[in-house]
Amino acid sequence: MSDTNTATPDLGDLSSDEDVKKLVAPSTWRRWRLPIGMLIYAIVMFMAPLYLLPADLSNGQAVMAAAVGGFGLTMLLGQAGLLSLANAAFMLIGAISYTVFAAESDYMVNTDGVEELQHFGFGLPPIVALILAILVGGIVGALFAPISSRVKGIYLGLASISLVYIMFFVSKKLPSLAGHASGRAVPDFNLFGFSVNPAEGVPDLFVMNVEIGRSERLWWLYAILMGIAYVLARGAINGRIGRAWRAVRDNDAMATVMGVNVPRTRMMAFVISSSYAALAGVMSVWQLQLLTPDESAEQGKFSLLTSISYLALVVIGGMGSLLGAVIGAFIVFGMPPILNAMMQSGGAAATSGTAFSPTVIATFIYGALIVLIIMFEPRGFAGIGDRLLGLFSKKPSRAATGSAQDDANASNGAATSSNAANSNGGSNDAPPDGREP
Repeated sequence: MSDTNTATPDLGDLSSDEDVKKLVAPSTWRRWRLPIGMLIYAIVMFMAPLYLLPADLSNGQAVMAAAVGGFGLTMLLGQAGLLSLANAAFMLIGAISYTVFAAESDYMVNTDGVEELQHFGFGLPPIVALILAILVGGIVGALFAPISSRVKGIYLGLASISLVYIMFFVSKKLPSLAGHASGRAVPDFNLFGFSVNPAEGVPDLFVMNVEIGRSERLWWLYAILMGIAYVLARGAINGRIGRAWRAVRDNDAMATVMGVNVPRTRMMAFVISSSYAALAGVMSVWQLQLLTPDESAEQGKFSLLTSISYLALVVIGGMGSLLGAVIGAFIVFGMPPILNAMMQSGGAAATSGTAFSPTVIATFIYGALIVLIIMFEPRGFAGIGDRLLGLFSKKPSRAATGSAQDDANASNGAATSSNAANSNGGSNDAPPDGREP
């Protein structure tokens, strides 16, 4: 009687097979597109301050700070499927931490003639204060992470709002750390004697006959930080942690079966996202050189409105896409100053007699964009760009494969679709491959 058991054929060591190596080896373009892209980015960002006006530089700095915060949220929401409305709270944590670590303590004389502490600070070097501020943001994110293992979806988003109110309370109750109503001065960044804000007596720096002042130096600093943040985020998304995020996002039970530690994966998503938000908070106070507490928890630089704006940034740009976060940052945070400049150039008649301020018009525009994107392209501008690239490439676009995948998912029943929607924070059009191109 012959043995009918099916034995696994011995395929040998396929890793040494030359044909297999050629099949799995990345193409030349795939290997070099990141260095080439970063080189182009470096040249463009270095030259831009030489041609842009100071107002444009200031607007660009705000967009870059928002993009860094958007990187963190798009990893948390788009890759790990965890909804958070606490981005503004983590930004405030980063801003307060940097200011406390970098600034010196200062004192004031009260009405009784007694000297008392006004602001507390350690007076550490700015680079050390920056690193510590990012670490503090990450630690606070890790402390919030256990909540994400108990609730998810819209409930997690509602729970995260509490952080905004907690930090608003802290900033009001601890003015010696967060600053009084008049604000607290934020030390500028300097490294190895090269300061963002050149002091008097320091020889002026010229590049192509353009004097390099604080705006130009701050632009370069922001460009460097955004470039580093992008490369690190891209590495995380394309690496093991990114695959674990997507596995947890799509189906946490299946991810557990596959050996993914779901609580630890979610915690890492919160730690990384909050660290990015803390860096964005530091960049925002660098620009103003002043840390001031908000007047209310609903409106202000670190308010609930800012958290909602970051959520809009990620939705418009495309959940899970880093380049989409940059586009979203430009639309949400860069559009109001541009509209303001355009309306001012049009004269007072452009706004007289109406309630349509640039901020209101910009809110209407990106509100309409959110509706249109949810209706026609849930993957945002990143999905639109992917469709356009698909028109010029023989390779099927991820949008097309995503549609095919959606059709396949639809045939599997409504229950599967419902699970996918819950795990993706309400969207069931997540890309089948969430890697960053």
